[in-house]
Amino acid sequence: MSESGGDATGARRPPWPGGAAWIDGRYCPVEDAKISVLDLGVTRSDGTYDVVHVWDGRFYRLDAHLERFAASLARLRLDPGHDRAEIEAFLHGCVRHAGLRDAYVSMTCTRGRPAPGSRDLRTARNTFYCYAVPFVWISSPDRQATGASLRISAITRIPPQSVDPSVKNYHWLDLDLALLDAYDHEAELVVLRDLSGAITEGPGFNVFAHVDGRWLTPASGTLRGVTRRSVIELAVQAGQPLEEGRLSASDLRRAAEVLITSTAGGIMPVTVIDGEPIGTGAPGPLTVQLRERYWASHQDPRYSTPVQYDEPAAN
Repeated sequence: MSESGGDATGARRPPWPGGAAWIDGRYCPVEDAKISVLDLGVTRSDGTYDVVHVWDGRFYRLDAHLERFAASLARLRLDPGHDRAEIEAFLHGCVRHAGLRDAYVSMTCTRGRPAPGSRDLRTARNTFYCYAVPFVWISSPDRQATGASLRISAITRIPPQSVDPSVKNYHWLDLDLALLDAYDHEAELVVLRDLSGAITEGPGFNVFAHVDGRWLTPASGTLRGVTRRSVIELAVQAGQPLEEGRLSASDLRRAAEVLITSTAGGIMPVTVIDGEPIGTGAPGPLTVQLRERYWASHQDPRYSTPVQYDEPAAN
C-alpha cells in the first residue's frame, strides 16, 4: 500500500489510520504486527514497555518516557537492539504511517525466544516493537465532565519485593481481576492496596487525594508515572501543597477531591468511591485548575516534541 494513497476524490490520506507498528525491521498496519507464541513476553509476561502520547501533533514529555524505558530495560537485562535515537525515530515513524494527530504510542521489549530445546534465559534473543494507535482514554472527556466512579479493591497489589512497580510491566492479573470485580459493583475504575492496607495504584494510573489541605499521593508501591510527575510539578507552580507519603483508604474516602493520572487521559477527576460521593460529588476546583494547566503544557516546547510527519530525507 502506498503511503500517499488517495480516496476516490484523489485526496491524500494516511495509509493506516487504525494504527501503525514497527516490528521485524519494517512498518506495517498494527493488525499485522505479530510476535511468536513462544516468545517469553507471551508465555511469562517477561518484558517491559512504555507509553507516550501524542496530542495535537506533539509528543508529550517524550524524553521522560524514553529515559524510563531505558531504565526498565537495564533493570530487566533486556537489549532492544536499537539505541535511543533509533527508537525515537521508530515512534515518529509509527505516528507518521498512521497519520494520527492524537495518538497512544507504545514501545515494548520482551525476553524473546530462547534457543530451541533450551530454557536458559541467556540464550533468548530479545524482541522489540512499537506502535501508534488512536488516543486511548481511561476516563473519556464526557465522563471527566462529571467525574468517574472508583472502587477500592479487596485484592492486594503484587508486592514490590516480588515485582518492582517502578519497572513498567505486564504483570496485570491482580489489576485485571480487581477491575472485573469493580465492574460487578458498577464502578468504572479500581485501585489496589498493599499488604499494609495502603493505597498503591490502579490499572495504568496513579492516584491523588486532596486531604487536610494538601494533595497526597502514594510514595511507594506504585509506578513513577510521567503524568504523576507533571501533577507534582504543576501543583507546586499553582501553589497547591502536595506530599508524597502513605495514602490510606480512609484518606481516599474522606478526601475533598480525588484525581487519577495517566498517559491515557492526563488528569481525570474521580467523584464517587465505593458508591459514595467525594466532596461535592463534582470535579473540584483544584482538579480543574491542574487539568487546565496540564493540557496547556502540551504546547510548551520544554515538554513537547513535534511529530516528524514528513518522511526523513535519505542519506
